[in-house]
Amino acid sequence: MKTKSKLYRKEYFFAYLFVLPPVLGFLIFALFPAAYSFYGAFTDWDGLGRMDFIGLDNFKSIFQDELFYKAMYNTFFLMIGIPIGLVLSLMLAMALNRNVPGTTTFRVIYYVPVISSLAAISILWNWAYNGDYGLVNQVLDLFGIHGPNWLANKHTVKPAIMIMSIWKGLGFSMLLYLAALQSVPRSYYEAAELDGANAFHVLRNITWPMVRPVTFFIVVTSIIGGSQIFTEINIMTSTGGPEYSSASVVFYIWQKAFGNLQMGYASAMAVILGVFIFIVTLVQFKWNERNAYEID
Repeated sequence: MKTKSKLYRKEYFFAYLFVLPPVLGFLIFALFPAAYSFYGAFTDWDGLGRMDFIGLDNFKSIFQDELFYKAMYNTFFLMIGIPIGLVLSLMLAMALNRNVPGTTTFRVIYYVPVISSLAAISILWNWAYNGDYGLVNQVLDLFGIHGPNWLANKHTVKPAIMIMSIWKGLGFSMLLYLAALQSVPRSYYEAAELDGANAFHVLRNITWPMVRPVTFFIVVTSIIGGSQIFTEINIMTSTGGPEYSSASVVFYIWQKAFGNLQMGYASAMAVILGVFIFIVTLVQFKWNERNAYEID
């Protein structure tokens, strides 16, 4: 028993040793900055000097800030692309799930944007949206349509960024849906075929319920990622777009923190954004638990 006890202690020691680096990484690079930012939200701080505690003044100013509401609206507007991307990726996965020549090649092609640099992709689309010589307007000219200067027009800048974001993430969602579709037992489809079910009934009663966990994962991660959209906007519309029509919440936070050196004000907005993401994610988990079911 004594030897066994020493062995157990040794195993536990090495187990904790292996776990220690990620735990320290989380404490140093995630938990501590989050706690520091939370405290900074209640201070007047420029990021360099002394942090003067001012209570709830930052939050009161935020809720009277028109640009904050505009940035929130822009962020929500860009999230319209989430359900569009879901539908397109599911349709694409269903098409590539068939045993036809070339499906592997198309899977690779659609996944290339996912592994590409977001900054490089943003620069590429910035050129494509150019009103004078951009590829998008050149294609529209073939059909006799005079395209606008997409990123310099307040009515088209958000749809333009949304299209780019959908295109960028399409391959990732497609791959997840494809894996889910390939795990659906073939017997379900055979039984539906014997019962005379049409394509719509199969999609509604078999395919969609079976891929629901993947849909839930994609929606949660997409909303979290969409709430933090920044790189595309910073590169494609470095000033927040015409009349601040493309600025997201994170872009506004970054501008306040590093442009205006209002670190306390930016921290307060970050706290509000974090609470919003937490609430939305919690609601989605509760909704998923209530509506989840299995096909027997």
